[in-house]
Amino acid sequence: MVATKQFQVGEALPSTRVLGKQLGASFHTVRKAYQSLTAEGILRAEAGRGFIVKNQTSGLDKSARLDKGAEKIRALLEELIGYGLDEDEIETLFEEQLTYLEWPDRMESTATVGPTHEIAAMLARAIRRQVGVKSHILTTTDTDRAVQYDALFLPIRHLRGFKDRIDSIPMIPVVFGFDASVLMTVVERSAVRSLGLIASDAASIPLLTQELQQALGYDGTILAGLASGRNLPAFVKDVDLVLYTFETKGVVENSLPEHGRLMLQYQLSETSCDVIRNELWEQ
Repeated sequence: MVATKQFQVGEALPSTRVLGKQLGASFHTVRKAYQSLTAEGILRAEAGRGFIVKNQTSGLDKSARLDKGAEKIRALLEELIGYGLDEDEIETLFEEQLTYLEWPDRMESTATVGPTHEIAAMLARAIRRQVGVKSHILTTTDTDRAVQYDALFLPIRHLRGFKDRIDSIPMIPVVFGFDASVLMTVVERSAVRSLGLIASDAASIPLLTQELQQALGYDGTILAGLASGRNLPAFVKDVDLVLYTFETKGVVENSLPEHGRLMLQYQLSETSCDVIRNELWEQ
Protein backbone atom coordinates (compact mmCIF):
# COMPACT_ATOMS: atom_id res chain seq x y z
CA MET A 1 0.00 0.00 0.00
CA VAL A 2 2.89 2.36 0.65
CA ALA A 3 4.67 1.31 -2.53
CA THR A 4 1.51 1.81 -4.62
CA LYS A 5 1.02 5.26 -3.05
CA GLN A 6 -2.24 4.49 -1.26
CA PHE A 7 -0.36 5.97 1.70
CA GLN A 8 1.64 9.12 1.00
CA VAL A 9 4.82 10.34 2.68
CA GLY A 10 3.90 11.97 5.98
CA GLU A 11 0.62 10.05 6.32
CA ALA A 12 -0.14 7.93 9.40
CA LEU A 13 -0.81 4.24 8.87
CA PRO A 14 -3.78 2.53 10.54
CA SER A 15 -3.25 1.34 14.08
CA THR A 16 -1.91 -2.18 14.46
CA ARG A 17 -5.31 -3.38 15.69
CA VAL A 18 -7.24 -1.78 12.81
CA LEU A 19 -4.91 -3.13 10.12
CA GLY A 20 -4.81 -6.51 11.83
CA LYS A 21 -8.61 -6.67 11.65
CA GLN A 22 -8.56 -5.73 7.95
CA LEU A 23 -5.99 -8.42 7.16
CA GLY A 24 -7.21 -11.11 9.54
CA ALA A 25 -3.89 -11.02 11.42
CA SER A 26 -2.98 -10.36 15.03
CA PHE A 27 -1.91 -6.86 15.98
CA HIS A 28 1.40 -8.39 17.18
CA THR A 29 2.11 -9.53 13.62
CA VAL A 30 1.26 -6.11 12.21
CA ARG A 31 3.45 -4.41 14.79
CA LYS A 32 6.40 -6.62 13.80
CA ALA A 33 5.81 -5.68 10.17
CA TYR A 34 5.70 -1.97 11.06
CA GLN A 35 8.91 -2.33 13.05
CA SER A 36 10.57 -4.12 10.14
CA LEU A 37 9.54 -1.35 7.74
CA THR A 38 10.84 1.20 10.21
CA ALA A 39 14.20 -0.56 10.25
CA GLU A 40 14.23 -0.40 6.43
CA GLY A 41 13.61 3.34 6.50
CA ILE A 42 10.10 3.21 5.00
CA LEU A 43 8.30 4.18 8.22
CA ARG A 44 9.09 6.19 11.28
CA ALA A 45 7.51 5.93 14.72
CA GLU A 46 6.08 9.19 16.02
CA ALA A 47 4.72 9.72 19.54
CA GLY A 48 0.98 10.35 19.52
CA ARG A 49 0.54 9.46 15.83
CA GLY A 50 1.91 5.94 15.53
CA PHE A 51 3.77 4.85 12.41
CA ILE A 52 4.24 7.46 9.68
CA VAL A 53 5.30 6.94 6.06
CA LYS A 54 8.86 8.21 5.67
CA ASN A 55 9.72 6.90 2.19
CA GLN A 56 7.75 5.16 -0.59
CA THR A 57 10.56 2.66 -1.18
CA SER A 58 13.13 0.91 0.94
CA GLY A 59 16.40 2.65 1.77
CA LEU A 60 18.31 -0.61 1.35
CA ASP A 61 21.05 -0.61 -1.29
CA LYS A 62 20.78 -2.90 -4.34
CA SER A 63 22.82 -5.70 -2.82
CA ALA A 64 20.75 -5.73 0.38
CA ARG A 65 17.50 -5.63 -1.62
CA LEU A 66 18.59 -8.61 -3.72
CA ASP A 67 19.66 -10.57 -0.65
CA LYS A 68 16.35 -9.92 1.09
CA GLY A 69 14.40 -10.76 -2.07
CA ALA A 70 16.31 -13.99 -2.60
CA GLU A 71 15.60 -15.00 0.99
CA LYS A 72 11.86 -14.39 0.56
CA ILE A 73 11.67 -16.20 -2.77
CA ARG A 74 13.60 -19.20 -1.39
CA ALA A 75 11.15 -19.54 1.49
CA LEU A 76 8.19 -19.19 -0.88
CA LEU A 77 9.58 -21.79 -3.31
CA GLU A 78 10.01 -24.27 -0.46
CA GLU A 79 6.41 -23.71 0.57
CA LEU A 80 5.09 -24.10 -3.00
CA ILE A 81 7.07 -27.30 -3.52
CA GLY A 82 5.61 -28.52 -0.26
CA TYR A 83 2.14 -28.04 -1.78
CA GLY A 84 3.15 -30.41 -4.58
CA LEU A 85 3.65 -27.82 -7.34
CA ASP A 86 6.21 -28.69 -10.01
CA GLU A 87 8.64 -26.32 -11.74
CA ASP A 88 6.32 -25.49 -14.66
CA GLU A 89 3.38 -24.75 -12.36
CA ILE A 90 5.51 -22.46 -10.18
CA GLU A 91 6.81 -20.63 -13.26
CA THR A 92 3.24 -20.11 -14.49
CA LEU A 93 2.19 -18.70 -11.13
CA PHE A 94 5.10 -16.25 -11.08
CA GLU A 95 4.33 -15.04 -14.59
CA GLU A 96 0.68 -14.49 -13.69
CA GLN A 97 1.42 -12.64 -10.47
CA LEU A 98 4.06 -10.39 -12.05
CA THR A 99 1.17 -8.58 -13.75
CA TYR A 100 0.47 -7.06 -10.32
CA LEU A 101 3.49 -4.82 -10.87
CA GLU A 102 1.56 -3.05 -13.62
CA TRP A 103 -1.30 -2.16 -11.24
CA PRO A 104 0.20 0.93 -9.53
CA ASP A 105 0.54 2.68 -12.90
CA ARG A 106 -2.95 1.79 -14.05
CA MET A 107 -4.91 2.18 -10.82
CA GLU A 108 -3.46 5.31 -9.30
CA SER A 109 -6.88 6.85 -8.69
CA THR A 110 -10.25 5.39 -7.73
CA ALA A 111 -13.56 6.99 -6.83
CA THR A 112 -16.61 5.84 -4.90
CA VAL A 113 -19.98 6.79 -6.39
CA GLY A 114 -23.20 7.32 -4.45
CA PRO A 115 -26.61 8.98 -4.90
CA THR A 116 -25.44 11.87 -2.70
CA HIS A 117 -21.99 13.09 -1.70
CA GLU A 118 -22.73 12.18 1.92
CA ILE A 119 -23.75 8.60 1.13
CA ALA A 120 -20.81 8.16 -1.25
CA ALA A 121 -18.49 9.33 1.54
CA MET A 122 -20.03 6.81 3.95
CA LEU A 123 -19.39 4.04 1.45
CA ALA A 124 -15.84 5.24 0.74
CA ARG A 125 -15.06 5.14 4.47
CA ALA A 126 -16.32 1.55 4.66
CA ILE A 127 -14.07 0.56 1.74
CA ARG A 128 -11.10 2.29 3.38
CA ARG A 129 -11.85 0.74 6.78
CA GLN A 130 -12.45 -2.83 5.60
CA VAL A 131 -10.20 -3.15 2.56
CA GLY A 132 -7.65 -0.39 3.07
CA VAL A 133 -8.30 1.30 -0.30
CA LYS A 134 -8.70 5.06 -0.41
CA SER A 135 -10.95 6.68 -3.00
CA HIS A 136 -12.35 10.06 -4.05
CA ILE A 137 -16.05 10.91 -3.74
CA LEU A 138 -18.50 11.28 -6.64
CA THR A 139 -22.27 11.36 -7.02
CA THR A 140 -24.22 9.55 -9.70
CA THR A 141 -24.56 12.83 -11.62
CA ASP A 142 -20.78 13.38 -11.81
CA THR A 143 -20.27 11.59 -15.11
CA ASP A 144 -17.91 14.28 -16.43
CA ARG A 145 -15.60 13.87 -13.45
CA ALA A 146 -15.86 10.08 -13.38
CA VAL A 147 -13.88 9.66 -16.59
CA GLN A 148 -10.81 11.07 -14.82
CA TYR A 149 -10.46 7.97 -12.62
CA ASP A 150 -8.95 4.56 -13.28
CA ALA A 151 -11.74 2.62 -11.54
CA LEU A 152 -15.05 3.29 -9.80
CA PHE A 153 -16.77 1.64 -6.84
CA LEU A 154 -20.55 1.71 -7.21
CA PRO A 155 -23.54 0.47 -5.20
CA ILE A 156 -24.77 -2.49 -7.21
CA ARG A 157 -28.22 -0.90 -7.68
CA HIS A 158 -26.65 2.04 -9.54
CA LEU A 159 -24.29 0.02 -11.69
CA ARG A 160 -26.49 -0.47 -14.76
CA GLY A 161 -27.59 3.17 -14.97
CA PHE A 162 -24.03 4.45 -14.62
CA LYS A 163 -22.70 2.00 -17.19
CA ASP A 164 -25.27 3.23 -19.69
CA ARG A 165 -23.61 6.66 -19.52
CA ILE A 166 -19.96 5.59 -19.14
CA ASP A 167 -18.56 2.32 -20.43
CA SER A 168 -14.86 3.12 -20.70
CA ILE A 169 -13.89 2.74 -17.02
CA PRO A 170 -13.70 -0.41 -14.87
CA MET A 171 -16.64 -0.38 -12.45
CA ILE A 172 -16.60 -2.51 -9.32
CA PRO A 173 -20.06 -3.16 -7.85
CA VAL A 174 -20.37 -3.28 -4.06
CA VAL A 175 -23.05 -4.71 -1.78
CA PHE A 176 -23.34 -3.08 1.62
CA GLY A 177 -25.67 -2.12 4.44
CA PHE A 178 -25.55 -0.41 7.79
CA ASP A 179 -22.93 -1.66 10.24
CA ALA A 180 -24.47 -4.65 12.00
CA SER A 181 -23.19 -3.52 15.41
CA VAL A 182 -25.10 -0.24 15.07
CA LEU A 183 -28.32 -2.01 14.11
CA MET A 184 -27.94 -4.52 16.95
CA THR A 185 -27.42 -1.71 19.44
CA VAL A 186 -30.66 -0.06 18.32
CA VAL A 187 -32.59 -3.32 18.57
CA GLU A 188 -31.13 -4.28 21.95
CA ARG A 189 -32.01 -0.98 23.60
CA SER A 190 -35.47 -1.84 24.83
CA ALA A 191 -36.09 1.77 25.88
CA VAL A 192 -35.81 3.04 22.30
CA ARG A 193 -39.31 3.87 21.09
CA SER A 194 -38.54 6.79 18.80
CA LEU A 195 -35.67 7.49 16.42
CA GLY A 196 -34.14 10.65 15.03
CA LEU A 197 -31.83 11.03 12.05
CA ILE A 198 -29.36 13.85 11.46
CA ALA A 199 -27.68 14.32 8.08
CA SER A 200 -25.82 17.10 6.31
CA ASP A 201 -27.53 16.73 2.91
CA ALA A 202 -31.29 16.98 2.50
CA ALA A 203 -31.18 14.51 -0.40
CA SER A 204 -29.64 11.88 1.90
CA ILE A 205 -32.52 11.93 4.37
CA PRO A 206 -35.21 9.97 2.45
CA LEU A 207 -32.64 7.44 1.26
CA LEU A 208 -31.15 6.82 4.71
CA THR A 209 -34.59 6.77 6.31
CA GLN A 210 -35.82 4.10 3.91
CA GLU A 211 -32.68 2.01 4.43
CA LEU A 212 -33.07 2.24 8.22
CA GLN A 213 -36.73 1.22 8.16
CA GLN A 214 -35.94 -1.78 5.97
CA ALA A 215 -32.88 -2.85 7.94
CA LEU A 216 -34.58 -2.55 11.33
CA GLY A 217 -38.06 -3.63 10.29
CA TYR A 218 -39.10 -0.36 11.89
CA ASP A 219 -42.61 0.79 11.03
CA GLY A 220 -42.60 3.88 13.22
CA THR A 221 -41.78 7.42 12.20
CA ILE A 222 -38.15 8.45 11.99
CA LEU A 223 -37.85 12.17 12.63
CA ALA A 224 -35.14 13.55 10.38
CA GLY A 225 -33.44 16.87 9.86
CA LEU A 226 -30.22 18.66 8.97
CA ALA A 227 -27.41 19.88 11.14
CA SER A 228 -27.04 23.59 10.55
CA GLY A 229 -23.82 25.12 11.79
CA ARG A 230 -23.77 24.39 15.50
CA ASN A 231 -27.51 23.82 15.73
CA LEU A 232 -29.59 20.65 15.65
CA PRO A 233 -33.32 20.33 14.93
CA ALA A 234 -35.55 20.76 17.99
CA PHE A 235 -36.89 17.19 17.74
CA VAL A 236 -33.63 15.72 19.08
CA LYS A 237 -34.98 16.48 22.58
CA ASP A 238 -38.08 14.37 21.95
CA VAL A 239 -36.58 11.13 20.60
CA ASP A 240 -34.95 8.28 22.49
CA LEU A 241 -32.02 7.85 20.13
CA VAL A 242 -30.43 10.02 17.43
CA LEU A 243 -28.64 8.38 14.50
CA TYR A 244 -26.21 10.62 12.63
CA THR A 245 -23.72 10.62 9.77
CA PHE A 246 -19.99 11.29 9.98
CA GLU A 247 -20.48 14.68 8.34
CA THR A 248 -22.58 15.81 11.32
CA LYS A 249 -20.34 14.20 13.93
CA GLY A 250 -18.96 17.44 15.37
CA VAL A 251 -22.21 19.18 16.18
CA VAL A 252 -24.05 16.02 17.26
CA GLU A 253 -21.33 14.76 19.60
CA ASN A 254 -20.89 18.20 21.13
CA SER A 255 -24.62 18.58 21.70
CA LEU A 256 -25.90 15.13 22.76
CA PRO A 257 -24.80 12.69 25.47
CA GLU A 258 -23.16 9.48 24.27
CA HIS A 259 -26.05 7.25 25.38
CA GLY A 260 -28.47 9.25 23.22
CA ARG A 261 -26.65 8.98 19.88
CA LEU A 262 -25.15 6.47 17.45
CA MET A 263 -23.15 7.22 14.33
CA LEU A 264 -24.30 5.45 11.17
CA GLN A 265 -21.65 3.54 9.24
CA TYR A 266 -21.86 1.29 6.22
CA GLN A 267 -20.44 -2.21 6.20
CA LEU A 268 -19.45 -4.04 3.02
CA SER A 269 -20.34 -7.68 2.50
CA GLU A 270 -17.36 -10.03 2.69
CA THR A 271 -17.95 -10.93 -0.95
CA SER A 272 -17.66 -7.27 -1.95
CA CYS A 273 -14.41 -6.93 0.01
CA ASP A 274 -13.00 -9.94 -1.84
CA VAL A 275 -14.19 -8.59 -5.20
CA ILE A 276 -12.45 -5.25 -4.62
CA ARG A 277 -9.20 -6.94 -3.61
CA ASN A 278 -9.32 -9.32 -6.56
CA GLU A 279 -10.24 -6.67 -9.11
CA LEU A 280 -7.49 -4.30 -8.03
CA TRP A 281 -4.85 -7.02 -7.96
CA GLU A 282 -5.88 -8.52 -11.29
CA GLN A 283 -6.15 -5.30 -13.32
